[in-house]
Formats: sequence, C-alpha cells, structure tokens
Amino acid sequence: MKSATILVVDDEPQIRRVMRATLSAHGYTIVEARDGQEALEKLRADRPDLVILDMNMPVLDGLEACREIRAGSSVPVIMLTVRGGEKDKVRALDAGADDYIVKPFGIQELLARIRAALRRSASGEAETAVTSKDFSIDFDKRMVTVRGKSLHLTPKEFELLHELVAHRGKPISHRRLLQAVWGPDYGDETESLRVVINQLRKKIERNPAEPKFIQTEPWVGYRFVLPADPTADDPEAKS
Repeated sequence: MKSATILVVDDEPQIRRVMRATLSAHGYTIVEARDGQEALEKLRADRPDLVILDMNMPVLDGLEACREIRAGSSVPVIMLTVRGGEKDKVRALDAGADDYIVKPFGIQELLARIRAALRRSASGEAETAVTSKDFSIDFDKRMVTVRGKSLHLTPKEFELLHELVAHRGKPISHRRLLQAVWGPDYGDETESLRVVINQLRKKIERNPAEPKFIQTEPWVGYRFVLPADPTADDPEAKS
C-alpha cells in the first residue's frame, strides 16, 4: 500500500526536521515548505495527501495559504497554532482547515489527528444528489445550492452538512457529529461544533435565528430537515 505524502509547512527549520524524522519513522513520505508561497508550489508539484500548515509565517501566512489551497483543492489541512483561544480556532476553520493543533503538541496527538484526517479523506464515496425546492446538494461534486444560489462552504462546513443530510430527519448527537466530522478522538468539543453549525446556518437559512434546515434537538444535538418533510415547521426544533 502506498504511503501517504504529507506536506509540512513551517518557517522554523527545527520543527520541520523533527516532523520529517518522526513522521518518516511512521511510514509517511514528507515534503517540506518554508512559507505559504512555497507550500502552494509544492502542492502543485507533489500533490500531497495531507498538509500540516503553520498559521504564522512570513511571505504568505498559513491562513492566506489555506484559502489559496481551498480555492483549488480539497486536500486535508491541519493548522498549527501557537494559541488555543477560540478566535484562532475559528479563523483556522473559516480559512478552510480541517483540523487544528496547538503548539507545543505531543507527537501522539498529531499522529492521531493525521490518521483521522486521512481516514475521512479516504472514506468519501460517490453519492446521488439530494434536491428539494429550495435546497440541493451534490455530494460527488461538493456543490450546494440554496434558493438558486451556489454556496461556498469550508471543508468542515461541507462535511458537517453532509453528515446531517445523510441522516436527514433524524436527530444526531453532538458526540456522533464531532466524531464523524472531526474524528474519533473528539466528542466533548461542543463549542467547535456550535461554531460551525452557526456558520452553516448563516449561509443556508433565510433566518438563522429561526432555522428550518438545521434544527436543534435540545440536550441531544441537531437534525437536518428538508422543507417538504412534515417536521420542517416543528416549533420545538428552533434554537
């Protein structure tokens, strides 16, 4: 089986050396870049299976590099941040990162996040489109249209919407959504889930304060309802 290729992007040579030695020892093929601009060049030349991207770099920082990557690729991106505050996490997810990890980090945690990101990336299967009067999603093409308008979703937003739509009409717990979208090592990070749910609602709902598509199941989680479904106007489902 071909080993996964990981592009490590960091302006600190020591971090790149440690990453190369450690990840190579675990069977990964490593490509390096010193800044965001070089990362984009390596992405086109080497077509890695996953990108580990430092947030703070010269020339082109991690956030801008991630946005550039997302403009033409769905490759999994793990962002490295130096702070664990919610603001930085939201910025990373908004830029299109699939996951983030705070420096300094343990190598076992990084390896677990890499495995989870690669599993999610490899598990995509061709699926038929779901269509209603106001909403359509093509899983294969990663296209979402709401009221005739094509939407741009971050990878996390798309994966979360995908999970909800795949089980439409059924309540899905916070833990199940977190583990399905963020990976099996997650389950209690409900604030991260709430952030992405709110982002999705702002993009697809007419009135995010009174959601019709993504409804809250109190003390449980969320469920997705198409307008044609009999539960669509259930007043108990608002958040």
